[in-house]
Amino acid sequence: MRAEEIREMSVEDIAARVREMEEERFRLNFRSASQPLEDPLRLREIRREIARLKTVLGELKRMGQAAAAKGAAGQTAANATANKKTTKKTAAPTRKPARATRG
Repeated sequence: MRAEEIREMSVEDIAARVREMEEERFRLNFRSASQPLEDPLRLREIRREIARLKTVLGELKRMGQAAAAKGAAGQTAANATANKKTTKKTAAPTRKPARATRG
């Protein structure tokens, strides 16, 4: 499955597909321990498919968070300027003198 095809799927469909692929990978790994597989490269294909699905899922989540943050950022900036408090500046902490070495 190509990334373009994955992007057309809903988040729930992608998550379900990830679960299916991880289950298949588990079964193949388990079987490969006891007997040779007919198609050993299938494990690689599954691993890459899971990575593709998770990558697109992460992109979609970040885009959703970015959109929510962008909408809230304007609101937050307005609230920050309205609620700005004056703060008292404090002096920098003093340093202790270096220990004398025996020599």
